[in-house]
Amino acid sequence: MERMILHRNRLIALIEVCLVTFLWSSSYILVKIGLTLISPLNLVSLRYLIASAILIALALLKGRANMLREIRTLLKIAFLGFFGYTVAQGLQCVGLFYLPAVSVTFILNFSPLIVLTLGIIFLKEYPTMLQLVGLTSVILGAYLFFNTPLANGSPIGIIITLLSGFGWATYLVLSRRLLVKEKTNPLGLTAFSMGFGTLLMSIGAYTFEGGLHISSTSWGIILWLGIVNTALAFLLWNHALQVLEAFEISILQNTMLVQIALLSWLFLGEAFTPVKVVSMILVFTGVLLVQFKKTGKNN
Repeated sequence: MERMILHRNRLIALIEVCLVTFLWSSSYILVKIGLTLISPLNLVSLRYLIASAILIALALLKGRANMLREIRTLLKIAFLGFFGYTVAQGLQCVGLFYLPAVSVTFILNFSPLIVLTLGIIFLKEYPTMLQLVGLTSVILGAYLFFNTPLANGSPIGIIITLLSGFGWATYLVLSRRLLVKEKTNPLGLTAFSMGFGTLLMSIGAYTFEGGLHISSTSWGIILWLGIVNTALAFLLWNHALQVLEAFEISILQNTMLVQIALLSWLFLGEAFTPVKVVSMILVFTGVLLVQFKKTGKNN
């Protein structure tokens, strides 16, 4: 019975992550459209203001505010919000302003290496040899898929996106620690950390970009991104992080390169080349190797 429960919980977590990666893949297209109508920091701050308002209201209704009474927990949530939202999400949007979406995605596909290192140091979660083979397959697939898209990229955009990847890796590892080691509630963790990170992003947006007029098209994109691709997605993501290790979930996130390619093919008419097909197979093979080993080992 216990084995069946573990399998079920893992399956639910995998489905949640797959749904979230699809939503976040569609975000790249929506954000690129939005950036033609609104400045990057204002776009990302409005998106997260909507999402955090929804999640904080829900957390308060569920009585999760008591977790903020402990100073240590409050500081950890603030730290999480800064790296996971102000740094990771804010700088990713700025990176999309300087670089094409394909270049930003390429850089962020190396985040699992950072997650792997931080996970070993702070979580004592060590990958198996098969997982390392899977990681190598994923990175090789990403490299072949994008065919070194940084040759003519903006140095500022590359640095900003690298910092975004480091912030996201820090968020994953710290979230995993708080959710599993300290049994922090996922709703409260998501809501209050997002609220703190969004506050810093909003201050930065107003300071560097000022106020602006927002068209009805912009509001449609912002509302969808805030409600569905952010509030719902991050709640599902952190729920799955209770079951899946930080390294595993970061590898699953790399399937976004394949999903973005499919979305580009459907909506932008971009064709697949034989190299891209091979690279997509390498990515999926690597992801399966990581997940298959953990299923057999843990369950």
